[in-house]
Amino acid sequence: MEAKSEKSKQRAPLIVAGIFLGLGLGGFFDGIVLHQILQWHHMLSNVRPMTTISNIDVNTVWDGLFHAFDWIMTVIGVVLLWRAGAREDVPWSSNIYFGSILMGAGLFNLVEGVIDHHILGIHHVKPGPHQLAWDLGFLAVGALLVVVGWVMIQKNGKNDEL
Repeated sequence: MEAKSEKSKQRAPLIVAGIFLGLGLGGFFDGIVLHQILQWHHMLSNVRPMTTISNIDVNTVWDGLFHAFDWIMTVIGVVLLWRAGAREDVPWSSNIYFGSILMGAGLFNLVEGVIDHHILGIHHVKPGPHQLAWDLGFLAVGALLVVVGWVMIQKNGKNDEL
């Protein structure tokens, strides 16, 4: 029993670093693809529609704050990864590393989706007649990323080094 607990403790620094990186990268993907490239929504576009210059300004500021959060999560992940790299007891595993990044990105989708799309209602993934389907799809993708990431971490193999 002790060996399994010790193994988990040694993997934890890499997992935590990957989760923070996943949170940041998942947020960047959302902001870059959904906010900027597709322009489906902005942070407050459900409560401040992009119909006036004033509302565009407000949404731009909130999108910037959202990207600042993503940047902070990514920097924390890089710092934690650097610290994990200095430890000899941390196993360097691509399954653990990429699995934890997927978990972080999935957690981002789940938390941001539940809070912003459903509880606060400040924006939807793609506003319109099928917005609930898009919002639920966003949550489903988040849950799938968490599950795939978890499975990857659990099947950490011996021939799996980075």
